[in-house]
Amino acid sequence: MNPISGLLFFVFVGAGALTLGLGTGLGALRLPLGGLLVVLGGLAPMALLMIDQWERAIILRLGRFQGAKGPGLFWIIPFVDRVTVRIDQRIQTIAFGAEKALTKDTVPVDVDAVIFWQVHDPVRAALEIMDYHLAIGQVAQTSLRESIGATPLSSLLSERRKVDEKLREEIGRKTAEWGVSVISVEIRDVAIPLSLQDAMSRQAQAEREREARVILAAAEKQVAQQFLEAADTYARNPAAMQLRAMNIIYETTKERGATILIPSAMVDAMNPGGVLGLANFGERSQTPPVGAGPWSGKPTG
Repeated sequence: MNPISGLLFFVFVGAGALTLGLGTGLGALRLPLGGLLVVLGGLAPMALLMIDQWERAIILRLGRFQGAKGPGLFWIIPFVDRVTVRIDQRIQTIAFGAEKALTKDTVPVDVDAVIFWQVHDPVRAALEIMDYHLAIGQVAQTSLRESIGATPLSSLLSERRKVDEKLREEIGRKTAEWGVSVISVEIRDVAIPLSLQDAMSRQAQAEREREARVILAAAEKQVAQQFLEAADTYARNPAAMQLRAMNIIYETTKERGATILIPSAMVDAMNPGGVLGLANFGERSQTPPVGAGPWSGKPTG
């Protein structure tokens, strides 16, 4: 009994009792009028109903669909109309899962998921199916198993959003006939056997090691290429070699703040003219003098 129906009940019953007890001057009308008021008071809770904002009441009149009422207050005819069900149109959730389901590559997995749904047509939800709560859970579970069987394990783990969207479309297509909309489906957990977890861990580790070696080889190749270009630059421009040597000495003394004694021969070697002179002298020393015999240690003659 809602508050307004209760208030009407007490008003009519009180007025009827007052008419029966104190209805002076009414004469023969006192009894019928008092009885009518009492009857109206008794029927008030049955005739005036109230439901909340998020609900809809399905009314049947003599067994036939009359309409969906609400929210707020509404009247029905007692003993003729009746409220068969109240449909909650708020967003609701159902947790479901699939145990020991086989993926496309025959891997047994345990999957837990949750579905968010809402009744958008209360009339169809009341008239087309007996228990839409139970039906939604069953449809979600069977659709989840079908989706797992059509998806490889790698996609199930790495492309979960695509699997969720596919499930939402599949379940929504089936529940639309009942006046139920599927808002979203989210897979919460995918459990795989421990032995397979170890194998996947080793595979992932091997992949990371392979990638590390490839990156290291590429870095070494790049460094070697840079060395070749630097050597070519130094060979074509001896002054660059001298500047590089001076820069190495500067970098060495800058960090430690120490004094380094450099031999004069090393200083002369840094001189481009000295370097070229040493190179030319080496070439001349390797060339035999003109007119020398086959025995370099004995003079000819």
